[in-house]
Amino acid sequence: MNIEEEKFALELERTAKYAEMLKVMAHPMRLCIMRGLIFVGGCNVSGMQEHLQIPQSTISQHLAKLRTAGLIEGVRDGVEVHYRVTSDDAERIVRCLFSH
Repeated sequence: MNIEEEKFALELERTAKYAEMLKVMAHPMRLCIMRGLIFVGGCNVSGMQEHLQIPQSTISQHLAKLRTAGLIEGVRDGVEVHYRVTSDDAERIVRCLFSH
């Protein structure tokens, strides 16, 4: 494999990673959660439920998908779990989408 082929293969790999990230964030509610975590700051499920007006179980399902994809993490604080975005790539994408 020559240098150009190696570069192409690396770009294809990186593109596939971004495509997977975008698939996870493509749901309107997950994108809204990501936006809130980035622009408002970390939050727990109760806070999200208050702002989004959807059932806690639905929020938890969306959070699980974002967590599994490695885009967010939850940090336990007593009985609460506060979520925050951990993916710099995902944060850049969301900031780009919502910067006015």
